[in-house]
Amino acid sequence: MPFTEALLQLQQGKKVVRQSWSSGEEYIVEITDATYHGEAVNPYFLIKTNEKPAFSVFQPTSCDILATDWQLVP
Repeated sequence: MPFTEALLQLQQGKKVVRQSWSSGEEYIVEITDATYHGEAVNPYFLIKTNEKPAFSVFQPTSCDILATDWQLVP
């Protein structure tokens, strides 16, 4: 699916991944309910990998945005 559709899925709380990524990248998720020192934080994406630490902030590249190989993760 294209990124525009993947974004809609993320906004519904679902996990997505690109088919072309290696097995190290497990999924992307949108975080919408974060706070820091009692203050609300704007929504952001995390990527889950098989590395330590497992989660990192994800910033899509232009290649990610233009890609059509996004898929849902069960």
